[in-house]
Amino acid sequence: MDDAEEQIRREIAREQTHADRLYARLDELIIQVEGNLESIQASQHASTHQNRSERDSFMALYEDRLALLRSVSHGVVFGRLDTEEDARRYIGRIGLFTAEREQMLVDWRAPAAAPFYQATSADRQGVRLRRHLISRGRTITGLEDDVLDPTVLAEGDDVVLQGEGALLAAVSERRTGRMGDIVATIQAEQDRIIRSENRGVLVVQGGPGTGKTAVALHRAAYLLYTHRRRLEHTGVLIMAPTQGFLRYIERVLPSLGESGVVMTTPGTLYPGVETTLHDPDPVARVKGHADMAELLSRAVKQRQRIPAEDVHLRIDGTELVLSRDDVRGARREARSGHKPHNAARAVFVRAALNRLVTRYEKALAAEGRTVVPEDRGDLLADLRSDPDVRRALNLAWLPYSPQGFLRILLSRPDRLREAAPRSLADHVHLLVRGKDEPWTVEDVPLLDEVAELLGEDSAPDEARAQEAASRRAADVEYARRVLENVDSSGIVRAEDLADQVTRVRDGRSLAERASSERSWTYGHVVVDEAQEHSPMSWRALMRRCPTKSFTVVGDVAQTSSAGGASSWSAALSPYVQDRLQVESLTVNYRTPARIMERALAMAAAHDLPVTTVSSVREGESDPEILRVGPDELAAGAARAVLSWRDGRTGRTAVITTPERIGEVARALQEQGAVSGQGRIGLGSSGVDDEIAVMSAQDAKGLEFDAVVVVEPAELVEQHGAGDLYVAMTRPTTHLGVVHARDLPEGVGA
Repeated sequence: MDDAEEQIRREIAREQTHADRLYARLDELIIQVEGNLESIQASQHASTHQNRSERDSFMALYEDRLALLRSVSHGVVFGRLDTEEDARRYIGRIGLFTAEREQMLVDWRAPAAAPFYQATSADRQGVRLRRHLISRGRTITGLEDDVLDPTVLAEGDDVVLQGEGALLAAVSERRTGRMGDIVATIQAEQDRIIRSENRGVLVVQGGPGTGKTAVALHRAAYLLYTHRRRLEHTGVLIMAPTQGFLRYIERVLPSLGESGVVMTTPGTLYPGVETTLHDPDPVARVKGHADMAELLSRAVKQRQRIPAEDVHLRIDGTELVLSRDDVRGARREARSGHKPHNAARAVFVRAALNRLVTRYEKALAAEGRTVVPEDRGDLLADLRSDPDVRRALNLAWLPYSPQGFLRILLSRPDRLREAAPRSLADHVHLLVRGKDEPWTVEDVPLLDEVAELLGEDSAPDEARAQEAASRRAADVEYARRVLENVDSSGIVRAEDLADQVTRVRDGRSLAERASSERSWTYGHVVVDEAQEHSPMSWRALMRRCPTKSFTVVGDVAQTSSAGGASSWSAALSPYVQDRLQVESLTVNYRTPARIMERALAMAAAHDLPVTTVSSVREGESDPEILRVGPDELAAGAARAVLSWRDGRTGRTAVITTPERIGEVARALQEQGAVSGQGRIGLGSSGVDDEIAVMSAQDAKGLEFDAVVVVEPAELVEQHGAGDLYVAMTRPTTHLGVVHARDLPEGVGA
């Protein structure tokens, strides 16, 4: 063994000793929390509702803490900083302290950990040496040192100047079907974005493989850690493109020390609706147009109608007339408050009845009956309960549900034409469909807009809010008294216990409550693949966060939806004005240069607005292109997959048009691409399978060891060159192209 190898072995052993101390402390905490949890679970004698709420709240808090500790129980430490103050600081996924509250491990999100990601030789930030600890499970397997202060080299022999490097090790790993966290390998440009203090909309623009999604998720974890008191009651919403993509990323946040987020997709944003169906591009373009908001607003107002003629009524034998002027005046009064349709209806009914009761009093007096002011309440009650009066008022101002209203509107060409602004007048015929047609992803923002226009009666909500505020104050005070007698470990705070009592009383988690309440507002929203959202979709998202605190990640060169964005400023400035900050990621950690060069050539040939990126790896081979006969595309794709997988492991995706997915999957199955109980995955949910066949839209945000693209010309024809760009930039190792038609310009360069 030479001196260098002995030095590395010695340093690894030293770091392993410290890591063992950290894991021993972590295990102690796990045992402590398990003991607390068992003790609480054993408290079956809770006799009152308050006792049971208290017990259940402690259980939930301990279960959350236990899940967090277990999620980081392998690989908890990944870095070390040596500073000018001769301090040694270890960096990890969570913070750890001794029983005496001495810090053993610094949480990666803490300010003290920032130099681990930000320090350079030009700006050392007090750091002399930065060490990456490369581990497998709890075992340290390698080290990589960045010497920022050259005098360190002259002071001792404990510096390791060899090694593969944490970053290259991470990007070279085979895909697992789940996104891995990058907390140990965050680079300076990524860390600057993650820790940004921007309180408005922060856009992270970056080409394929630049780590946009990972940065967004780490930013969510960082914000939850840094602004916990502000965010823990409202939560963070993560909007992902597909359910398969949610499964792909679901394990990242827990491994970063956070689990309190709400994840959804464009097809599940509106409570009660779950859809993955999309409208054809011409229809989607109209539904996503910003002027659809005006069309829907007009359509709602047009349901506040003046009757064609006066309405004649008979109340207990007395003739009455509800005049058109009465209805017009009541409508004017209701609209003046600028309340939503359903909430304003109460004002309309009250105003109309006030006018009608005056006529009723006069009619009764004309009949010789004595009417005194004290009778007015009874007369109003008579009018309110009369079926003919109710019918007349409903015809003038009917209450609606959002789904009922939109179904009727989209089935009525006459109403659509009447409501359409000039910009949409020639296109409203595209919106017409049957009442029983299923909802599409493009319908979801329209439902949200209609729900906002219709609204509900706000009085009960205001009363509930006041009651909740009073109960919250009482719960916090009670929790303080409970903790003085029950728990002195410091793991549980009074505010946390009070929050948990509220959740137990409600019976639902924050995610369950937020996802079931359309009007829930979040403290922060993360939008991935944001270029796909239409103006109407952005309106719905902006309602979810009135403070406009957003992290928006995407790449306008990869836009494929008909209503998607071609410019961040055009898409977002109408909502946030000058509170828009755009940051760019420029380093491609996923796609090798030999593949990326071909994708960029294709993008340039089709004038895609790509962001220039540099790949960190050259790659082992150029893309393999196979031409086959028109009837051999599926079989050719299967051969290409089998050829690459010969003796190799990893995830493979075959990306084709939606119409070809079934055909290609059958060919793969017939040619034995998977063995035993294996199956061919379909769509974005196939991320869990060794081989998956999907569309380019399904593949957005995902990555695979190998990708085979089938008939690129069809991808371009269906949604444009952006889809082909997406497909070509998904692989980490190998790209194959199977085609029968001529290749789009740039692909075969």
